[in-house]
Amino acid sequence: MDNYEAFKNEVLKLTKIDLSAYKEKQMRRRIDSLVAKRNCKSYSDYVKMLTSDKSVFEEFVNFLTINVSEFYRNPEQWKLLDQEFFPELIKKFGKNLRIWSAACSTGDEPYSLVMALSRHLDLSQIKIIATDLDKQVIAQAKTGLYSEKSIANVPDDLKKKYFTQVGKSYQISDKIKSRVQFKEHNLLKDPYIKDCDMIVCRNVLIYFTEEAKHDVYVKFEESLKEHGILFIGSTEQVIDYKKIGYKRRYSFFYEKDAETKAQNK
Repeated sequence: MDNYEAFKNEVLKLTKIDLSAYKEKQMRRRIDSLVAKRNCKSYSDYVKMLTSDKSVFEEFVNFLTINVSEFYRNPEQWKLLDQEFFPELIKKFGKNLRIWSAACSTGDEPYSLVMALSRHLDLSQIKIIATDLDKQVIAQAKTGLYSEKSIANVPDDLKKKYFTQVGKSYQISDKIKSRVQFKEHNLLKDPYIKDCDMIVCRNVLIYFTEEAKHDVYVKFEESLKEHGILFIGSTEQVIDYKKIGYKRRYSFFYEKDAETKAQNK
């Protein structure tokens, strides 16, 4: 294989994805397997293929953006969201909550948020902004077709109400789909959505370097309203959360808190 640094620069030009922000050993292993699959002898040969073959390019972007997702992932955390955080946010910010599902993958998470919120609000009052940098997974999310395994953790009443079986797959209701607005967004370079009551970003930043993670958590804090909530994944933690300006409520829930920030400067 030839120069990986030069390859990273080419990828940045082509895709706007900065591979330097990802853990190199892990990412390089993934990329090398893809290069080998295409029978390329070097990174430069693979770059030529990326620029000349749209299907190879789309496969590459999809491969880089790790899309392992499921509805109601870690159900005990969704229980907390349902019983404590949603009632609290509605009391604090009103019924038209501004919630951002960042790096939303195939839509499992934002659709889960709509269903969970439907226990507290009328569907017409719910709007989730869902973003991902991968066009393909956004298209998949908009289709709203999922495997039985993917929806296994959805509470039975919601599953019955909002899913229709189509062959071996399950189609999510248009009523739920219509409450989510999907957009392309790159966490490492694009401007962040502002004035959020809650940001949900789970099981994505584990692939980022510590520096990139820190930058993202700082930007999330800036995007949240005072006392807004950040909900992260079960394999993640916010290092220096107090200095950034968060108060940790539970292992995976952080509240933006100016007082905490002032005390830890």
